Amino acid sequence: MRALIAIFAAAAAACVAAPASLEAQDVSAAQEDKRLIPAGHGTLKQDEFTVQLRSGPLLIKVTPLSEVVIRTAAPDTYERLHALAESRRKDAESRSGTMDPQLFLVSFFSYQADVSFQPEDLQLIHHGRPMRAAILPITPGWGTQQLKQQDLQSAIYAFSEPIDYDRPLVVQYGTTQSGAWDQIISRLQTERNKILSRAQ
Repeated sequence: MRALIAIFAAAAAACVAAPASLEAQDVSAAQEDKRLIPAGHGTLKQDEFTVQLRSGPLLIKVTPLSEVVIRTAAPDTYERLHALAESRRKDAESRSGTMDPQLFLVSFFSYQADVSFQPEDLQLIHHGRPMRAAILPITPGWGTQQLKQQDLQSAIYAFSEPIDYDRPLVVQYGTTQSGAWDQIISRLQTERNKILSRAQ
């Protein structure tokens, strides 16, 4: 009899615990949603939240496509970057092996003719750890890894690890690094505060 009572008690406890766990997940999701500002109220240009890195004749631009970032952009810029991210998201999920890949638009531009670039040499350093990505080409000449003068080649980089965009993020290509994201963090926060004021 005591054994039966113990079994019923355990089952009852499990029934109570399950909704509590689901409720905790809902609260966590709600907190994540609160981090997002309304879309369509930003004023920033794409270059204002893009890290630019020079490596010899190459200019490399790295733009986060996270909603946390791009909702600070002017409406037309936001719509373009949002559409780009959504158009490649399923492929990025498959290639990165995660349901929430962190997407970046990466572009290589050359100031000279016949300049090669190495897509795999680009990585992010976050929390002191290097991060490599699954690469989804956008422009048709990406696979040649060769640039003509004034040529531009672009791809989506999908990172499987989570990224806190309010923390330092270093862009590295080969041995060249840029810590410009540190200045972008404060710019984004200022714009978020302005957007929240306008939205109210």
